[in-house]
Amino acid sequence: MIEMQADRQKPFDPEQSPWPQIRKARIAQLLPQAMQLAGIDCWLVICRENANDPLALHVGGENAGAPAAFIFFLRGNQVESVALSPWGEARALKDLGLHDRVIEFERGRSVWPLVAEQLAAANPNRIGVNCSSRPIADGLSWTQRVELEAALGPALSARLTSAEDLIAEWLSVKLPEEVEIMRRAGELTVQLQLEAYRTVVPGQTRDCDVARYIKQRMAELGVEHGWQPEQNPNVNSGIPRGHSGPTDKVIQPGDFIQTDFGIKVYGVWCTDYQRFAYVLAPGEIEPPAEARQKWENARRGSRLVREAIKPGVCGYDVDRVQREWMQKTGSLPVKWGTGHPVGYWAHDIGPYLTGGQYQEPPPESLRVLRPGQTFAYDGFFSWEIDYDGGKAEKLISVEEMVVVTEDGAEYLIPPQEELILIPSR
Repeated sequence: MIEMQADRQKPFDPEQSPWPQIRKARIAQLLPQAMQLAGIDCWLVICRENANDPLALHVGGENAGAPAAFIFFLRGNQVESVALSPWGEARALKDLGLHDRVIEFERGRSVWPLVAEQLAAANPNRIGVNCSSRPIADGLSWTQRVELEAALGPALSARLTSAEDLIAEWLSVKLPEEVEIMRRAGELTVQLQLEAYRTVVPGQTRDCDVARYIKQRMAELGVEHGWQPEQNPNVNSGIPRGHSGPTDKVIQPGDFIQTDFGIKVYGVWCTDYQRFAYVLAPGEIEPPAEARQKWENARRGSRLVREAIKPGVCGYDVDRVQREWMQKTGSLPVKWGTGHPVGYWAHDIGPYLTGGQYQEPPPESLRVLRPGQTFAYDGFFSWEIDYDGGKAEKLISVEEMVVVTEDGAEYLIPPQEELILIPSR
């Protein structure tokens, strides 16, 4: 675990971010294969001020002012990149050294004729653009699409296709140095959850108090939220509330406490972990057998999922293993998917470990798993409880993170093996 003193050490100093070097390596080492797998020989990304493409940071367009274009041409097993940028930012792009060519044009001039010129000269068969039902791959606005097609003309416009598959293949695979960063970030994520649980006084502490402690520690350590701050961390000792913020519910003996929490480090990489605690009744030194069995069912489901994660399988196959185990243990059905990619967003793009809860598996659950992909996934057990004069579902969803290896999957950090026990005072 990462050990540090509050207010003194910031383990992920953004001033020392390795992202510039890693970004360059990702384009050179991973983008060619992603383009080949997607069957796209040219990828066009348009960046602009205020409403930028979600992938701007990944292609060097995060500081775009007036519209700029970033074009990637597949040349055999390599990628040639061209940046078309207005005067000003063009100088910064040249200094960045990320692209093979930076073509500068006067501010106020339209980028679209220049894009058309580059594409006509290269004559690609399939031109990937960021239009998709997946938000991460949907950066090209409708207005931009209309302007692009007007500049290209009918023949080249007919070659435009969604870059979703390319983006899913590229972003979902991480370089080893990225996995190591996410590993260290995972250690810190769980450390803060464990610290927060030590502050709980049953009958006094509220879910929101636990969340407030974690947010204070995040501020001290200089790390960002893995998702919307209002929902992070989601501390819940009551019934499941989906993706939401903590309430003022008072934690009581007999409660399972779920903390769903993620951080972002260097402004780039995210984590997503859940740690579970159980509040002992006065005089108890361990949970009742029934409570421990519920935990064990969820924990074992988590381990079966990891065993099922390997290259060549699809996410739906992994999800099915979980649901078969849930049925065997008597769990109620769970509407959530088993897992999802984690990387540059807590819910990233790529294969999803899901599908068994639907009549028809969604397309992202049929994507093939590949070495280097990183996932967060849950081990589920759900049961019925009395709530507010009726019935409600309660859920344990122990969440871990793994990286796909050549022959299986490896935890980024050691998984939670035992419930965290909180004594009543």
